[in-house]
Amino acid sequence: MNKEQLSSILLAPRISEKTARLADTANQFVFDVAKTATKPDIKKAVEMMFDVEVASVQVVNQKGKTKMFKRQAGKRSDVKKAYVRLKPGHDIEFIASE
Repeated sequence: MNKEQLSSILLAPRISEKTARLADTANQFVFDVAKTATKPDIKKAVEMMFDVEVASVQVVNQKGKTKMFKRQAGKRSDVKKAYVRLKPGHDIEFIASE
């Protein structure tokens, strides 16, 4: 895959209390990824974009919830998340904008 295809795999980082705790304790980071992405593709994309070494990748397909919107049944969209564990000595810094 070329750099353009790899850059389109990672959609956004997941920033929450749980992911911050994972980053501190287990050196793991969570990203929303494209639905067609595979584990090797995700590994290459993270290594290319953040210049780190990846130890492992775990993928979760989260199904969207069915919710009611003004008496109409609706559905949230499905999300594919990747839990990326980095090798010791590597870290990713996300800059918080205020």
